[in-house]
Amino acid sequence: MNKFGEATPTVILALLEEAAAEHCLSIGYGLYDLKEKDIGWVLLSGALEMNRFPRYKEKITIRTWLSQYSTIRGFRENIILDEQGLVIGKAKGLWIFYNIKERKPIPVYKEIKDLWSYHSKSIFTVKIPPDIKPLEQANIVDEIAVQSSDVDMYNHVNNIRYLQWLIDSIPDDVVEMNRLLYIEGRFISEIKGGDRIVMMTDMESDNVFIHTIRIKGSDKVCAVARTQWKHRALK
Repeated sequence: MNKFGEATPTVILALLEEAAAEHCLSIGYGLYDLKEKDIGWVLLSGALEMNRFPRYKEKITIRTWLSQYSTIRGFRENIILDEQGLVIGKAKGLWIFYNIKERKPIPVYKEIKDLWSYHSKSIFTVKIPPDIKPLEQANIVDEIAVQSSDVDMYNHVNNIRYLQWLIDSIPDDVVEMNRLLYIEGRFISEIKGGDRIVMMTDMESDNVFIHTIRIKGSDKVCAVARTQWKHRALK
């Protein structure tokens, strides 16, 4: 919970990933089953919109399904419902099936497609991947040393940590008076433990920010994102 008694954006993203992991486990292809074969799902890009964030002890339901497949990737849809069954959030992600050891995409197993099937309904009709140009200069620039606690089971920084870095880069007065309404982003290259990154943030328009993460000392862009914030006094 944050100071307003609401779940934070990173908690919501973690719950969405937990739902995806449970979906994998439900068909016998859990994350550790895949890891034994040096295979995993890697998030390429996505978007999240929250009408409101759940409050302390509130029960929510996350529903997730695949709306589209190609040979090596799939679109995952998510809706978040409150106890009355009302949609309070929605998300969409583009995931790729990836051989971690050989560092290349591979075709999604036919059995996974058959067992999951798909539902073509897309509750979140946004452009994935989003069209966001990396910042070359920014008013807000932070250097961050990647810690061992930032690294996940695949030995790279998980996208939840990227989101936390983005939120931490937003000016305090914006976070104090507003809540995150929408975020869209694209992951371009991985960040590993021991790296130093440069977190760049600049205002695009009123309460809309553009973000770019680069590896320090190079022009390598790791991720780009756009966040939109909504005043807390507005309904």
